[in-house]
Amino acid sequence: MALKILIAEDEAITLKHLIYTLQQEGYYVEGAGDGQDALRKIESDFFDILIADIKMPGLSGIELLERIKKEQLETEVIIITGFGSIGSAVEAMKKGAYDYITKPFDIDELILRVKKIEDKKILKGENTALKALFGVNKKISIIAKSESMKKILSLIENINDSDCNVLLTGESGVGKNLIARMIHFTSKRQDGPFLAINCATLTEEILASELFGHKRGAFTGAVATKKGLAEVADTGTLFLDEIAEMSPSLQAKLLKVVEEGEFFRVGGTRSIKVDVRFIAAINQNVKSLIADGRFREDLYYRLNVMEIDTPPLRKRRKDIEPLSRYFLQKYLPGYNKKIKDFTKEAMDILKNYSFPGNVRELENIIERAIILEKKPFITSKSLPQTIKMFHIETIDPSNIKTIDEFNMEYAKQVVEMLGDNKTKAAELLGISRTSLWRILKEGNRS
Repeated sequence: MALKILIAEDEAITLKHLIYTLQQEGYYVEGAGDGQDALRKIESDFFDILIADIKMPGLSGIELLERIKKEQLETEVIIITGFGSIGSAVEAMKKGAYDYITKPFDIDELILRVKKIEDKKILKGENTALKALFGVNKKISIIAKSESMKKILSLIENINDSDCNVLLTGESGVGKNLIARMIHFTSKRQDGPFLAINCATLTEEILASELFGHKRGAFTGAVATKKGLAEVADTGTLFLDEIAEMSPSLQAKLLKVVEEGEFFRVGGTRSIKVDVRFIAAINQNVKSLIADGRFREDLYYRLNVMEIDTPPLRKRRKDIEPLSRYFLQKYLPGYNKKIKDFTKEAMDILKNYSFPGNVRELENIIERAIILEKKPFITSKSLPQTIKMFHIETIDPSNIKTIDEFNMEYAKQVVEMLGDNKTKAAELLGISRTSLWRILKEGNRS
């Protein structure tokens, strides 16, 4: 996305020349004939760069610089000064100006300084994107011994030349975030940013601000204009986890971005264009949500160009053993232990357990076992007592329980064990608090 530049210059011919030249370089440029006009534009919109004459009617370039720094805006400032005012320009540098240039100046020199700021902002955007990754390492491993997971990996390979939006479905903890990362880092957008946000963990106001950014003063605490994830993810991928938890009004705003590639910051009046690929994840029955009016059908079809459904771990039991060994090797170095493998009894218990928290719960169980185990092999004694209860040794044909009943009973026991601390219980189970609440609610109905 092109940098937005504001030029504050009271000499009309110079202002017109600068606007035309920088527009020819591909930048979005606006002009202001005096300091007050420039201030009004700064207060109503965000600019990446301000190029300001040091002496202007109304407000000087120095005063504009001071206002920008006071409001903590991310706008870089280049001061234009006459040869006799170099001392003032140096003072501006001390106050936070990026650079200064003296009149008469070489236009190529000014363009070079603008490009340096552009490179700096690109690098900063990449660093922001990197911090938002689920991990800084782009090498992604997905365990796929089961046929269902092999089919998913094959599907990801088939769409790596496509730029379509993707909807990931499946229960919490099955690895949808990992699949989203693999889709991005095997696609033609792999050099662009990959950003992710969980829509279930934020209030509507905060989620709107995080997604679309906000203008300074848009709400209490908005002390500076801020870019949202949709803007930072430009040319890359934005992963929206638990998108069904997004409010209907935010869904409408998101639909506009998905359809038209543009949006407004919270409190903003200027549309912002972006080129973003969307991957969304949902852990509920989409058709039911649409029927209940909780999820927009038009948004569903826009996101669901390609749907990838990840089955729960209990339906791909061939993955349990290799996943267990993978997590064993992953966490062993951090605990300085020499554990070689699992005993047959321990592995049988794991393979026969229903895993309501799916892969995330298995990972927590293995890390816990490493901490507790004092022998060269993970034994059944190091596994949680609750999962041993579900090791099916005998079956009473007259009292067979469904998987959902197992999940509900186990969830209740974990909640009771933690003194009704549902937040901690959801964390240990590897599911969201919303999902835990739903499991318990269904159990109470039966």
